[in-house]
Amino acid sequence: MIPHSTGLEQLARELSTDLKTGLGSEQARMLLEKYGENKLREKKKKTVLQRFSDQFKDVMIIILIIAAAISFGVAVYEGESGGFFEPLLILLIVVLNAIMGVIQESKAERALEELKKLSAPQARVIRDGRETVVMASELVPGDIIVLEAGDFVPADARLIESASLKSEESALTGESVPAEKDAAAVVEENAPIGDRHNMVYTGCTITYGHGKAVVVATGMNTEMGKIADLLESEADIRTPLQEKLAHMGKYLGAVALAACAIIFVIGIIDGMKVMEIFMTSVSLAVSAIPEGLPAIVTIVLSLGVQRMVKRNAIIRRLPAVETLGSASVICSDKTGTLTQNRMTLIKAFDAGTSTLEDINENNSPQIRKLLQYAALCSDGFVEFRDGNEHHVGDPTETSIVLAAHKNGMSRDELNRMYPRLAEIPFDSARKLMTTVNRIDGKNIVIVKGAFDVLAERCIEGDLEAAKRYADELGKQALRILAVACKEIETVPENPTPGELENGLTFMGLVGMIDPPRPEAKQAVEICRQAGIKPVMITGDHVNTASAIARQLGILQEGDEAVTGSELARMSDEELSERVRNISVYARVSPEDKIRIVKAWQKQGEIVAMTGDGVNDAPALKAADIGCAMGITGTDVAKSAADMTLTDDNFATIVEAVKEGRGIYDNIRKAVAFLLGTNIGEVLTVFFAMILWRKTPLLSMQLLWINLVTDSLPAIALGMEAVSKDVMKRKPKPKEESIFAHGLGVQVVLQGVMFAILTLIGFITGWKVTGDLVAGRTMAFIILALTQVFHSFNMRSNHSLFKIGPFSNKYLDGAALVSIALMALVVFVPPVAFVFGLTDLAAELYILAVALAFVPVIVLEISKALGLVRHRHN
Repeated sequence: MIPHSTGLEQLARELSTDLKTGLGSEQARMLLEKYGENKLREKKKKTVLQRFSDQFKDVMIIILIIAAAISFGVAVYEGESGGFFEPLLILLIVVLNAIMGVIQESKAERALEELKKLSAPQARVIRDGRETVVMASELVPGDIIVLEAGDFVPADARLIESASLKSEESALTGESVPAEKDAAAVVEENAPIGDRHNMVYTGCTITYGHGKAVVVATGMNTEMGKIADLLESEADIRTPLQEKLAHMGKYLGAVALAACAIIFVIGIIDGMKVMEIFMTSVSLAVSAIPEGLPAIVTIVLSLGVQRMVKRNAIIRRLPAVETLGSASVICSDKTGTLTQNRMTLIKAFDAGTSTLEDINENNSPQIRKLLQYAALCSDGFVEFRDGNEHHVGDPTETSIVLAAHKNGMSRDELNRMYPRLAEIPFDSARKLMTTVNRIDGKNIVIVKGAFDVLAERCIEGDLEAAKRYADELGKQALRILAVACKEIETVPENPTPGELENGLTFMGLVGMIDPPRPEAKQAVEICRQAGIKPVMITGDHVNTASAIARQLGILQEGDEAVTGSELARMSDEELSERVRNISVYARVSPEDKIRIVKAWQKQGEIVAMTGDGVNDAPALKAADIGCAMGITGTDVAKSAADMTLTDDNFATIVEAVKEGRGIYDNIRKAVAFLLGTNIGEVLTVFFAMILWRKTPLLSMQLLWINLVTDSLPAIALGMEAVSKDVMKRKPKPKEESIFAHGLGVQVVLQGVMFAILTLIGFITGWKVTGDLVAGRTMAFIILALTQVFHSFNMRSNHSLFKIGPFSNKYLDGAALVSIALMALVVFVPPVAFVFGLTDLAAELYILAVALAFVPVIVLEISKALGLVRHRHN
């Protein structure tokens, strides 16, 4: 069965339906069981178990599990029940990290599910001969659906009746102009979707007229479903942060194994017990790996995601936040994202007085009359519900109706006072619409449409002045409609254009535009300051697009605006060469977006791309960060994107970039803080073994420091407020290391400092008391406190006294909790015994605290001398 080329009667027989009364309720129920719900099949979701197992694929986690296994083996070999505490602690931490990762992924997915529920569509359907409203998901092939302007098409359907019907099909075809539909159209079997004028398709919108249609396909059998099916096989791209952390994990694993091998060889040469060497090696492995890092990065990202939800952005994948923070190019749709997606009438010209006025709430009587006549010759209307405007019908008409309403002339009141007696609907061949209304006891013909067409049919009115103003307004990217009228004696039964659309008096012009969002201009300016290139992509005319782009600051001196046809003539090489100078792409299809994305990516840029249609989905996948529209976007676009904008606003993307940059800064701080600690631990254990053949810290002590003392301040660093100058820097290059701008050297030097301080404490405690356990207790206290104090250093490259030493309340709390937990381990005897610690003399405690405070003094001096510089570019 080919619905668009099959006769209606035959189609009805094949679908077992009645074109007038529709399906019976019982028949519809049985067909729903047969075909399933009218929904797109979603990509098979991972089970909780699959997600949980995915958390164990990280190299750092694998090494930890191996360390736990070795520790467990040693405990079994030695037969000590106390030895099982260490491997169990390691495994507990690994499992908690995995659970946290699963919870955060599930939270993001649930947020998107809630968004889908909010936009669940309904359909008007004829069943059992009666019109009723059902959920669109309950439609089945053979259902008769009723369509009017403003309706979403709920399923692929063949038209039965149509009256001036137009469908906005850009979601499927990429065509920006609504397609005209005709139930009587004869369509070839092999006609492309855009030429099937007797069909309407799911996911599209009726913009004009009304009609009825019989459903021929639902769910994955629709044209939208076929495209969605293709997307399921596309692989996800790993983000820069994922790549960097995976690389760092492998590097740390290699360092840990190399250090273990060296210690093992030294131990064998010195004749140490094999089990003792094993335990020292486990200590080294534990000290080399920042166990809390995967969890902390997840927490920092998820906190950012929660903040972004409040700013109208839903993130589907946590690491995508960081990618957005790295974005160097934002390719944005014009309509609805940079503009308000609402045609607004802003200018009117009265031919009688040759005056041009801005539209307000108190226009002159001449302009009010022009608006009155234009509104009477319009089918669109505006509803006011809950303090909000709801525009239904053609956007140009609703802008006229709203302008009249602002001047005290509501559409309903106008239609009641001046009833419509006849009409000739708009069609694209005539480019005119005509009505006959009873006004003040006279039959008045009102014609509105394209100025150049209407002017030829006028015999009165200042057409020369009108031509000048039409040209002037056209240059400002306004859409122009002309209005004319005449009086007739009698209203013809079957009016024709020849009768009514001649011998007219020209009344004037109205000019409308989809205005820029007020916040978009500032957002573009912030982009420029941040070194981000804003690019406008639209299906609109190049002049309109260029005018809006200039107003917003996107199209600047020396920038180019190109059309889809010009783009088609460019080779990929030529586009790659010119892409940096092109700021506006007009009359382009969604397919062109992929070429634009890839051209920028060839230049090494990280590209954010917006989209709402089904055909945008491949481009959203190809972009480094795909941004789907939450209001106008299709479900297919949302599922292909990394982020959904619940307000369809360009400023939200820029806010998300700012948040992403802040999150990346905070992750760098947390990573540097944790690695500085780990380097200190590795060097402490390594050199103590080299110098004294003793380990200054047991593996469970190291784990406690890494997972309790370090982790809480690291999480608090991730909650540091976004720096005020974060959007005054250039985007970081795609290949830039997380340790760029001297951070790597800083981390190593800080690790060396921690090791020296800890070794001083270890040898002092050991030699003064003659007890190795006392030395380890000193080392434990110094290393743990050093991390707590040092976390304040890591907040900023500015002095602590400049930003306020205690202005991060989360870090203040984390530091207090970490110190309290450390005190619990050190001063409560049973706990201290488990951790291999002992009591110390008061002067040793004082010395330990003093040594731990040294990094704060050293870093403050370094900042004052400019050795630690703040990043400005």
